[in-house]
Amino acid sequence: MEAQEGAPQPRRSRIRRFGSWLGAGLVALWHRPVLLLTACVAFVLLISAFVVQPFLIPSSSMENTLRVGDRVLVNKLAYRFGGEPRRGDMIVFDGTGSFLQSEPTENPVTGLVRGAGAALGLAQPAATDYIKRVIGVGGDRVTCCDKRGQIKVNGKPVAEDYLFPGDAPSSDAFDIVVPEGKLWVMGDHRGRSRDSRDHLGEPGGGTVPVGKVIGRADWIAWPVGHWTTLDRPRAFDGIPGAAGSHG
Repeated sequence: MEAQEGAPQPRRSRIRRFGSWLGAGLVALWHRPVLLLTACVAFVLLISAFVVQPFLIPSSSMENTLRVGDRVLVNKLAYRFGGEPRRGDMIVFDGTGSFLQSEPTENPVTGLVRGAGAALGLAQPAATDYIKRVIGVGGDRVTCCDKRGQIKVNGKPVAEDYLFPGDAPSSDAFDIVVPEGKLWVMGDHRGRSRDSRDHLGEPGGGTVPVGKVIGRADWIAWPVGHWTTLDRPRAFDGIPGAAGSHG
């Protein structure tokens, strides 16, 4: 009698083991895509932090070269090993202390989410990040404008064929010698760009420290119809160097 009552126990044990194995398998299948996705996101964030960062163009200040909604790839290694920005480069930089005198406050959680989205090119960049074109480097004298309405760098006019159609090189006159270690930057759509010209009377005189440069915009990656490399224009070829300049 006792043997008959105990007979089903091994069967129930096998069922329980099978149930445990099935449950563990389902949990593994559930977590594997999540782990894979997490690893992929972490890898992309790592690449974005140190090598190439997608940057969503938030305004029309660089039209027609860059349009609102374009995603450019910013080469963070361009100036990492001794190189410095050159005239004509399109750079992304932190404008704190030059274009912005104080960093805007932001909810930490919101800032973290926005920062992650910006690093993936899915959200607008921080309010402190800008993209502009380098017009003058340390030691350069940049003036506006000559009799033909052109900006001059170290006395040589610059034929800026990348400007937005119909834009003048500048509606404001200026004459500045760029301090060493600083950059004079301007947007390609001069009528829509708040750039070095707008900050002449502020601390830093509108120039951007080289140390604040995040990287150089080298490619338009999105949308597909805008795919292209962003080469340095030839407008700055032949500009005479100034003492201490790197152009």
